[in-house]
This record gives sequence, structure tokens and C-alpha cells, in this order.
Amino acid sequence: MARSLYLALALLWVHQGASAQDPPEQILRQAIDMHQAGDTDGAIREYRAYLRLRPDSPDVRSNLGAALASTGRYSEAIVEYQAALQHEPKDPRIWLNLALALYKAGQISDAAVELAALHEVQPANQQVILVLGDCWLRQGENAKVIGLLAPLDKPDQSDLAIAYMLGTALLRDKQIDRGQRIVDRILRNGDSAEARLLLGMAKLEALEYPAAIADLTKAVELNPHLPDLYSYLGQAQMASGDMAAARAAFEKELAQNPNDFESNIRLAVLLKQDGDYPRAGKLLARALRVRPGDPAALYQVGATDLAAGDMDGACATLEKVVKQAPEFLEAHVSLAQVYYRLKRKADGDRERAVVQKLKAQQDAKQTRGAAQ
Repeated sequence: MARSLYLALALLWVHQGASAQDPPEQILRQAIDMHQAGDTDGAIREYRAYLRLRPDSPDVRSNLGAALASTGRYSEAIVEYQAALQHEPKDPRIWLNLALALYKAGQISDAAVELAALHEVQPANQQVILVLGDCWLRQGENAKVIGLLAPLDKPDQSDLAIAYMLGTALLRDKQIDRGQRIVDRILRNGDSAEARLLLGMAKLEALEYPAAIADLTKAVELNPHLPDLYSYLGQAQMASGDMAAARAAFEKELAQNPNDFESNIRLAVLLKQDGDYPRAGKLLARALRVRPGDPAALYQVGATDLAAGDMDGACATLEKVVKQAPEFLEAHVSLAQVYYRLKRKADGDRERAVVQKLKAQQDAKQTRGAAQ
């Protein structure tokens, strides 16, 4: 009986791949052959078998990271790339793969840190530039995007990727004239989803909601898979009062681009209004992974807790927001409500006084603007 069990286990181990008696070089050769043949799961198994024998091989850890990333296992890939870099610090190839894995895992801020440092080492690497620019766009760092891409933008270049990203940053930064010049240049190459998206963004900034919706809808017809497209369409629809259409647009954006900051935030607001607090909280948590500490996202977390009746959670979050952004009027309004519900009248009165002061300042600013 014991002999039969031993034989069965031995046969099972043989069928699972390389054995403990195989030389490390043979295991590695088998892993590479499997990887090249498309047997990714087998390659992962054999790379790990090799690393149990030779754990200090950065190239093999990098190969394992690539195999894991190709199957969407980005968290595991990140661990392997980081381990590889401990043995080969600042190897540009491994460093870039780490940054890309972080980016694909939705750890946008961490990816941006790695890419910014790598850009210092390889300032001409186009892939680094484009992914770094996209990371900064997703974090709302429009000035950084402009500083990165403006020196590289050439009116006669055929690749419009840089022009498109730069135009997006300029429009978000409310540099409408500069952004419009880039839009016009893109349009000279023919009608495109990218050009229509930029036109829609410009009209959204100008509060021309029906015109923005028209351009963004046309962009959807030309390329429904363009990143950010449904996000801006949803924003225009939300601003025009069509909440059902806005919700559908944000859902479509997140289906193909789960880390879009604006779609996560705005869909969370709509879900909060519907009383779906658990899903709203999940979307807000994802938004904060893209932009850690963002006051707008934190405010919505506090507002969702307030709506759900979690006064202690709302209080802690909103206090953090007003400390970080003292002129955030809506946060002070919500915090005053929380204090009163917690029977902290003195704190509520203090926040209400802050609200009145901020409103007075805003009214005075609007009056001065109208007079000019």
C-alpha cells in the first residue's frame, strides 16, 4: 500500500513538469521554451521552479514578471519586478516593466513616480513619455503634462498622440486658445474621434452642453473605444440634467477604463443619490487609488458616509478635507451638518460661521468679476 502511494506521487510529480533532480539550466530552458510557445502557465511554473534553486537571478524574475503580467496577474508581476531590481538596481528594461505593471494594476500614482524617475535616465524614450503623460493626465496634473509634452509637439508631425494628450491637458487647464489651435491642427488631418473629443471638451468648458454632447456623440460613432470619451459624454449629460444617460455613459467608460477618475467619482455621486452606498464607496476607493488624498474624492467619501448615516466616518473624513482644503465650501457645509447630528453644537456653529464667510467671499468675487 505504501509502495503504491509512493509510486503514484512520483508519477504525479513527473507529469507536473521538471523534477527536483533536473539541472537548473534544463528547468530554465524548458521555462523559456514554454514561454515562447505561448504556454504561459507552464512557463510560470518552471520559472518558479528555477528560482527556488537560483533565487538571485534578476533576468528570470523579470521573465516571470512578464509572464504574470501577460495573464493579468499584475500584483504578482510587480513583486517579481521589484525583486529583480534589488539585484539589478535601475535596469531600464526591468524598471519600465515595473512601471507598466503598476500602471495596468491601477496604481497610477506609483507608476508616475517610477516613470518620472526613469524619464530622467532616458529622456528620449517615447514610451516612457507617453505613459508618464497619461499618468499625469489621470492624476489631474495638467501643468506637468504641458511641461512634458509642449517642447516635443511639432506642427508637422504625423503622429498626433503627443498633440492629442497636450491638447487635452491644455483644455483641462482652461488654456482654451492654445488647446483650440491643437484641435484645429488635428482636424486638418480629417475628422476623427480624437478631434471630436477635444472639441467636445472645449465646449463643455464653455458650458455649451448641447453642442458638447453633439461632438462627443459623433466621437462615439467614430471610435467608441477611445479612452475618456464616455467620461466626458457623461459629464456633459450630467450637466444638462440627463442623469440616466450620464450614468450609462460612466458605466461604459468604467467597463473599458476602470481607473478613470471622473467616471468613478461622478457615478459614485449618482449611486449615492440612489442609496447604493456600498458600490459608491467601492468606486470612491478606486478613485483615491488613482489620486491619493484628492479632496474632491475624499469629500464624496464623507458625503456618502453622511447620507448612509455613518456620522463618525463622515466626521473623520470631512475634518480631513477642510484641513487639507480650507476653502472647500461644500465640505464645510456637510461638516456642519455632521456636527449638529452628533450634538456638537459649538463645532457646528463654528463651521456655519466659516460657511457664511466663504459664501460672502465668493459673492464679492463674483460681483467684482461682473463689474469687470
